[in-house]
Amino acid sequence: MTNIISQFGKIPTPCISDAMQGLNNMNSSIKPLKESHKLVGRAFPVKMPVGDNRVVLQAIREAQPGDVLVIDAKGDTYRAVAGDFVVGMAQALGIKGLIVDGVIRDIQGIKELDYPVFCKGTTVAASGKAGAGEINVPISCGGVTVHPGDLIVGDVDGVVVVPQTKEQSILAKAMEKMEKDQKRATLLSSHPDEIRKYLDDLLG
Repeated sequence: MTNIISQFGKIPTPCISDAMQGLNNMNSSIKPLKESHKLVGRAFPVKMPVGDNRVVLQAIREAQPGDVLVIDAKGDTYRAVAGDFVVGMAQALGIKGLIVDGVIRDIQGIKELDYPVFCKGTTVAASGKAGAGEINVPISCGGVTVHPGDLIVGDVDGVVVVPQTKEQSILAKAMEKMEKDQKRATLLSSHPDEIRKYLDDLLG
């Protein structure tokens, strides 16, 4: 299973998205804090109430090294799901990264950790810790259903969710698309007549 994770790690998210006909892309507002970050791993879903992150701490304790925390914070942009200390604990325990349908805070400290965090933005307000929420259950994050164990792939273009039941077929299609894109890219160094011919063929 580690092998398939490494294979998906070599494929840009647009190719994976195309392989799924664009059906499993998270909302485009969920982006990496650093453009250089790529995140690939198994989903450990977290369902939290707006403004209450106690269940996030529970998830950090329960998740396995290599998991990706995928946090359904209902898209709230007022209270932070986590700050640099909470994110630092996730990093120290081997969690591969965080995908948050919400916001974080202590952005400078998190950037200094050089740790993959994908979110809708930043805020200054902390969450409370009343205790509600669920972990490792199906959720909706960024408009996409995420089941435990689904493959999460995120890069500068966004985040895609690969259903665990379809990952082998999607991998094959995504690799085929990537190879086509790589071959097509060589056209840009061709003579202008070749580019025009390509456009004529494409447009009919």
